Amino acid sequence: MSQRNNHWHLDGVVDELRRVRQQWRDSFSQGDYQNKRLLPSKQSIHSVVDTLIKALYPMRLGATDLRKEGEDYYVGYLLGTALDALAEEAALELHYLAGTPTPHGTMLPNTSPEAQDAEHRIRKFATRLPAIRQRLDSDIQAAYQGDPSARSRDEVLLCYSGIHAVMHYQLAHELYQLGLPLLARIMTEKAHSETGIDIHPGAQISEGFFIDHGTGVVIGEMAIIGKRVRLYQAVTLGAKRFVTDNDGQLQKNYPRHPIVEDDVVIYAGATILGRITIGARSSIGGNVWLTHDVLPDSNVRQASVLQT
Repeated sequence: MSQRNNHWHLDGVVDELRRVRQQWRDSFSQGDYQNKRLLPSKQSIHSVVDTLIKALYPMRLGATDLRKEGEDYYVGYLLGTALDALAEEAALELHYLAGTPTPHGTMLPNTSPEAQDAEHRIRKFATRLPAIRQRLDSDIQAAYQGDPSARSRDEVLLCYSGIHAVMHYQLAHELYQLGLPLLARIMTEKAHSETGIDIHPGAQISEGFFIDHGTGVVIGEMAIIGKRVRLYQAVTLGAKRFVTDNDGQLQKNYPRHPIVEDDVVIYAGATILGRITIGARSSIGGNVWLTHDVLPDSNVRQASVLQT
């Protein structure tokens, strides 16, 4: 311990922290922590997603001195950098999920099965980037058309928190689909901390999606959202209750969040819980608490909770 810290008399605290860490690892952790960190890095994933977003919109969100003639080279450079880093983090997640030990004193080698599997998955992810860009374009168009205060699509891209959150979600959702849920969750939680919009990467969201204002929106893992759906701030698409097994442990991976069909509008503060269906073209008013199905073309209001 350094001389600078001696006056705190930290030896006992450091020893006790080591004991508590080891107790946690022995009880719950997967993988081998004896030699180095073997979990994906939040800092690295945050850098990757920022780089990928620049590659998707290089002339709007990329380097300020970028010129059109250098755009393809710039995009290729960004993608190469981001995908290399992403494959490394994906290998760490796969190694962690497998729970296999690492030989003492070594790092996870590039020739390991996890590293080769990670490269294969990230190659698939790369092929999906053009489709992700097209989906995001449809969401930007929906925001521009759905908000009378939006003066241009560029304003939507540069300024709207809902688009910022959806960018992270779309990238993360592809990783989630490729069996990399931890990397995906790190990506969406970055956007959550920056915007107050919490979209689980497992949610299924169709094109033309628009979150207006955004703060406080929550979309659960099993939610399914149709085309051209619009949400306002503080909307929750959540679970009504949590199912437990015979031992009282929460069950996971079962349908527990709403299905929202095409062309639905959900206004500020609405809370929609459970595996219910909101029929197409319906309007859900502000501050409604809803736990039952809604027929298509319904208008549900807070004051009397009527369907018309």
